[in-house]
Amino acid sequence: MGVTWGVIKDLSRDHYEKIDWSTIFPYIHDALIVVDTKCRIKILNNRAKESLGVSHGDPMGQPVEELLPNSRLNEVLLSGQPELNYRRLWREKVFLVNSIPIRDAGGKLVGAAAIFRDITAEEKQAKEIAKLKEIQQLLEAIINCTQDAISVVDQEGKGILINPAYTHLTGLVERDVIGKPPTVDIAEGESMHLKVIKTGEPVEGAVMRVGPKKREVVVNVAPIMVDTRLKGSVAVIHDISEIKRLNDELERAKRRIRLLEAKYTFADIIGNSRQIRTAVEQAKRAAGTPATVLLRGESGTGKELFAHAIHRASKRRKGQFIRVNCTAIAESLLESELFGYEGGAFTGARRGGRKGLFEEANGGTILLDEIGEISPALQAKLLRVLQEKEVLRVGSTKPISVDVRVIAATNIILEKAVQNGTFREDLYYRINVVPVYIPPLRSRKEDIPQLVHFLLRKFNQEYGRNVESVADNVLQILMDYDWPGNVRELENVLGRAMINMRFNETIIQAQHLPLLRHYAGEHYALAPVAMSPGDGQTALPETLELTLHKAERKALNQALKYAEGNKTKAARLLGISIRSLYYKLDKYALTD
Repeated sequence: MGVTWGVIKDLSRDHYEKIDWSTIFPYIHDALIVVDTKCRIKILNNRAKESLGVSHGDPMGQPVEELLPNSRLNEVLLSGQPELNYRRLWREKVFLVNSIPIRDAGGKLVGAAAIFRDITAEEKQAKEIAKLKEIQQLLEAIINCTQDAISVVDQEGKGILINPAYTHLTGLVERDVIGKPPTVDIAEGESMHLKVIKTGEPVEGAVMRVGPKKREVVVNVAPIMVDTRLKGSVAVIHDISEIKRLNDELERAKRRIRLLEAKYTFADIIGNSRQIRTAVEQAKRAAGTPATVLLRGESGTGKELFAHAIHRASKRRKGQFIRVNCTAIAESLLESELFGYEGGAFTGARRGGRKGLFEEANGGTILLDEIGEISPALQAKLLRVLQEKEVLRVGSTKPISVDVRVIAATNIILEKAVQNGTFREDLYYRINVVPVYIPPLRSRKEDIPQLVHFLLRKFNQEYGRNVESVADNVLQILMDYDWPGNVRELENVLGRAMINMRFNETIIQAQHLPLLRHYAGEHYALAPVAMSPGDGQTALPETLELTLHKAERKALNQALKYAEGNKTKAARLLGISIRSLYYKLDKYALTD
């Protein structure tokens, strides 16, 4: 503790009075208390007074316990043994204390001394250091676990930290980077670390190549500021070489999909009703001309099937057939998809640019499905293509001539869209040169038996089944239904019915059908039509399945009403899981 003890022969009052302790105490850095054998204070230096908060009065001669409770000096006097380096908490302060016995030349115990130091600040600092070490270890663990490559340099630009992802990306290890200039990992480009250290401003989206393998990366670099002082910079490095490779693969896949040939002909259009025969005749006449065709009809009526057939029957049958669903592509991307773009036309544009779908369809046919949904701005550009037979790539001023047969399709009433101002009138006249109206299934129900026969053969091949037909009452149900989803819905209903059948069953019965709905949302009865009691016949009973359906639907309605629309509460009342409740609500069309 910084105090060297000589031999103290006696601690009597005479000796104390003869020694000038004031010449010694200023040189003792630690706090000092000396007591006699009765544990009364004999010596108290200024540092002890400061540490113990003695600001007035003279504590000399007082019992030490009054000044410093539990000082352990009494125990030292009793045992005659020192107690060294023990911590003592007093008044929110922490002291490190050494207590030793004092003996005269003859070895007689004449008192005891406590030498102590206030280590409160040191303990606080030690805790803060430990916390900082913990934070440092946590940050290092996070940095080492992250998928992004990270490098950190000091204010001079020398590397001080990299993570395993950085090594995996660049092929460089710590000995290659730590303490080295920030240019050591750059194969092509300039150091963004140096730029940030020089300017103090962050850099985003810098493209360069790094490491021996010259991996193409995008770098974001930010300055490290400590108390407004620049202490270095940190870089997050993203590998874009793999992203570019995957984009190229995706692009090749898209091209293969776009270049698929039309596979349907007019022979694949099922039906002998007057309405469908009229539509087919109109489409056949249109196929023999170069005119733009507008296919009109509700969703699910087979507009794409007609487009395939028109292409296959035209002089362009050897050219490409490309289908574009205008609603499936984001509005911001549709223009570049249709007309292509030049390199650098926008962020992320491929170097060298790319052909648009009109260019790819050159010499062939392009189907613009859901054309009524495109924006007015894009309608104007599409009008130019139809009028001038040329496209203008995004970012270019040089037109490119194209020879493309356009087939447009829509399920909206374009005349109303023109009146509302959402569809250009001049474009409407351009695409409505040869309109072909495809009738909904409810207006050609005499085609349902033929469609059912065709679809059963199709599903037998797909599912490996041997379903022969549908029961008479099932066919009647199908004939009586309004089919808001048209042929697509009929296909869905028969496919689900076949899945509901046992493997050895060959006839689709009413219980195999899923629930059907009228336009108003009411469920269609899946049971044979009952005879009226008034005609002398006994009414046929409902099927068990229909009875169960009605009961379950009624229970759902009552539970929802009692729960005031709270689905969690309704599920609890019914004794089912919330997931089962949502399934049943969807099954019975009880969702909002």
